[in-house]
Amino acid sequence: MKTAVFDTKPYDRKYLTAAGAAKDVEWQFHEFRLSSETVPAAASASSVCVFVNDRVDDECMEALHELGVGHIALRCAGFNNVSLEAARRRGMVVTRVPAYSPHAVAEHTLALLLTLNRRIHRAYNRVRELNFSLNGLIGFDLFGKTVGIIGTGRIGRITAQIFRGFGCRVLAMDTRPDRAWADEIGVEYVDLETLLPRCDIVSLHVPLFPATLHLLNDRTLALMKRGAYLLNTSRGKLIDTTALIAVLKSGQLGGVALDVYEEEEGIFFEDLSGDVLQDDELSRLLTFPNVLITSHQAFLTHEALTEIARVTAENLVRISAGQPALDGTLVS
Repeated sequence: MKTAVFDTKPYDRKYLTAAGAAKDVEWQFHEFRLSSETVPAAASASSVCVFVNDRVDDECMEALHELGVGHIALRCAGFNNVSLEAARRRGMVVTRVPAYSPHAVAEHTLALLLTLNRRIHRAYNRVRELNFSLNGLIGFDLFGKTVGIIGTGRIGRITAQIFRGFGCRVLAMDTRPDRAWADEIGVEYVDLETLLPRCDIVSLHVPLFPATLHLLNDRTLALMKRGAYLLNTSRGKLIDTTALIAVLKSGQLGGVALDVYEEEEGIFFEDLSGDVLQDDELSRLLTFPNVLITSHQAFLTHEALTEIARVTAENLVRISAGQPALDGTLVS
């Protein structure tokens, strides 16, 4: 069973190879992304495995269908980069990995906040240069602060629980509130317009759909409490970058920590250290001293990579054998 794997990095090869060894999965690894132009690379495969920045649109889906590819296996939770309608029309199966390790993303969210708030990245660089001054490194206690969790799926709930462990008050917003969970750990559900002005910290944990595109824009960002911190380890397009830069320039926000970016394709996961960055808005964000950005690495733990590879390989075998996909992994 041949599977063409696109946008691969060394860690993808390591974990997928281990997971497929006992399942008769033959991987064909490609470093480039899947798109309508690169489809021919899947010519001898019965399935393809893709990641967040591969473009599986209608044109790409048609080309895959013509090659005989019947299964698109996403090794991630999000599927906004795949045309599900195009897959349905052609009878093609799309699977994903919905819950590889919610703890990995939740913990990275807190790591970003603690690093930015306590200026750990700046202190680290100072000490390496034998500068032991504490000037400019003042942060704030998380204890007693009000935190807003937007989206209370698996990751959002774990993030909320961690914040509760710090002694924070937690407000939450979700179109499908989990009242039993909220009552159990002491979380209060409110609407977005109530949450934003009341929170010292706001953390995004919702998928990208048309309804959530630019959820935080010039209007909603203006509602945030002055000096609040904004965290996003979910999807870059949840935030209007132009509006974000404007509120940073005005001093509306105290800090911003991002593991995702609106136009990260072709930038994140790549080594561009010898190039001139062509994205002017990302370049601008990197100049703010109160902005911390990591390159979509929140998922990158041993446990998460192991689970991603296991679920992906298992679904490839199941679909090839005409069996149902693992529970919760089938999206089309």
